Parts: sequence; structure tokens; C-alpha cells
Amino acid sequence: MKKIIPLLLLLLVFSQTLKSQSLEKQLAGHIHLVLAQDGSGDVQTMQEAIDRVPENNAERFVIFIRPGIYREKIVVPASKPHITLIGEDAEKVVLTWDDFSGRVVGHDTITTNSSYSFAVEADDFTAMNLTFENSAGPVGQAVALRTNGDRQFFYRVRLIGHQDTYYTWGNIRNYLLQCYIEGTTDYIFGRSTVVFENCHLHSLRTGSYITAASTEEFAKFGYVFFNSRFTAAPDIRNVALGRPWRPFAKTVIINSFLDDFVRPEGWSIWRGRETNHLNAFYAEHGNYGPGAGTEQRIDWSHQLTFEHVQQYTLENIFAQSTNPEHFKGDWLPEPQNDPIYQIIAQYYEALEWE
Repeated sequence: MKKIIPLLLLLLVFSQTLKSQSLEKQLAGHIHLVLAQDGSGDVQTMQEAIDRVPENNAERFVIFIRPGIYREKIVVPASKPHITLIGEDAEKVVLTWDDFSGRVVGHDTITTNSSYSFAVEADDFTAMNLTFENSAGPVGQAVALRTNGDRQFFYRVRLIGHQDTYYTWGNIRNYLLQCYIEGTTDYIFGRSTVVFENCHLHSLRTGSYITAASTEEFAKFGYVFFNSRFTAAPDIRNVALGRPWRPFAKTVIINSFLDDFVRPEGWSIWRGRETNHLNAFYAEHGNYGPGAGTEQRIDWSHQLTFEHVQQYTLENIFAQSTNPEHFKGDWLPEPQNDPIYQIIAQYYEALEWE
């Protein structure tokens, strides 16, 4: 007991020290540019910040974003890799736009693909502690975030929208850690290989679908959820975990909490494309909660064996061999070795001691 008390006191002192400094101050040695809507930083718009990043940048470029609602439609081009965006507060830093499929802008009609608020074409992009939003409302397809660059990492990021919130567009790799995603229909969709770890998925429409993977035949993995939470707004019911947008769709949910809004069958076919599920791979393992019962699961879905689930590691999922035509080398995201991630994680850990 005598040894435990000094240790607790040391932790409390460390916690108070962290809380006494703003996140921006703790990250000061890593920041290249400060974005502030009120003019107190280096630039006032996200577009200005992206423009400041050198073309074909070979080193990490960190943009810190102070609180504000930044209404801009943004593309991070492929020529600007290695960008890291860090928000001061995930709920107070909002990158938003309101395009939707069918909207006419000038002489052009917006499609699902062009309805994004924020699109990332660049490799090695990182976003932490901020919100990507499409504020169009329940008007059809309206993408908050579209990703097409490889090796992209998102930590403590909120993706807010309705239909088609998060479009994993390219044959690329994304890793989401402790992120929050909400929407109505197919609000996670696309062909990328994406791992969601300790994430929160929140459904807003009865009788709808969470995922709509369109994994290519040659890709070994599609969407993989680890240790995540699947919840819904009050009175939402009968939501499918996913439906196959394309014939070789792959979605696997492992060791996650499924609330009672999940339909007993778990998954759904794609109406109008009734053969897509024949070559799809939809599976679960070790899930729990009132929506996790497997007795009535649709007959073409799978329950992974213990031996099979051992294949589902970051090292295997993101290996070049899982999609050799498109992946350039192996990728093993190790945020615990990133000093910026460590500072943000410790900052929020300290806040939890309050």
C-alpha cells in the first residue's frame, strides 16, 4: 500500500501538468502551420493551409487547427503526401460542406463521387482529433470524407453525415482508431481495405444498412472491425450490418458490441443485384450484446473459427501480398511509436483523471 500511494500521487501530478498546458503547446515542437478561423494563426482557411504544403513533400507536414466550423470543399491532391491534420478538439474543429448527389452547381451536376466535403488523394495522410462533416442532411448521397490515397491513418476523428458518409474509394489502405462514424444508409462504403479499431458506429435510420463494401475480387480483405461499438439512435430498428455493393464484397466484425437495433439476419442482399452475395464474404467472431445472436443469421454469412480469426492482424491485413497489384510494400501502422499520437493520447488520458 505504501508503494501504491506515491505512484498514484505521481500519476496525479503528471495528469495535472498535462492538463495545465493546451494541446497546441504540447505539440509546439511538431507543428509547421496553425490554422485559425479568427486570424490568430498562420492561415485562416484549410485551402490556404493545403496550398502551403510543398509539392511532392517527402517529410511530415503538421497543420494544427484551432476551433471553428470551416466551410470549405477540400481536396488534398496526390502531389501533397505526408500531411498530418490535428484538431484542438474533435467536436469543436469541424471541416464541413453540403454538396449532395443531384445538386446542380454552375453547369455541373454533383454525383456521389463528387459530393464529398473532404477528399484525400495523397498517400501517408493522417488526421487526428477533428470532424469531417457533410451538412446536407437526409437528401440522398452526401459524402463527408472520400479517401483515395494509401496508408491513411485517422485517430479520434468524427465522420458525420447521413447517406454515404465515408467513401473508401480507392484500392488503398485506411486505419481508423477510436473514431466515431454516423449515418443512415451505406454510411461506410467502397472498395478499400480498411481496419476500424475501437470505433463507434451509430445508425440513424430504421431498416437501413451500415456498410456497403465493393471489395475487388483480387483483394483478400475489405472492411474489418475490431473491438468496436455498433449503436443506434432511439427507436431505430432492423438495421443490417452490411450489404454487398459489388460481387466480392468483404466485411468482418470481430469482438464488437452489437446493440438490439441489428436485424436478426445480420446482413442483407443488395436488392436489384441478387447475385452479389454469392461471392461475398461476410463474417463475425466473438461479438456480444443484444444484437450479436447468431441463431438467425442469414445462411450465406459466416462465423469465423478460432484458427481463421488468427489471420486478422494488422500485419496480415495491410501486407502487400493481400493486394499486390495496388499496394506498394507492406504497411504496419504503429501509432504507439508516433510522438504526436503519444502526446494526444496522453492528453486525453489526463483529462479522464478529472
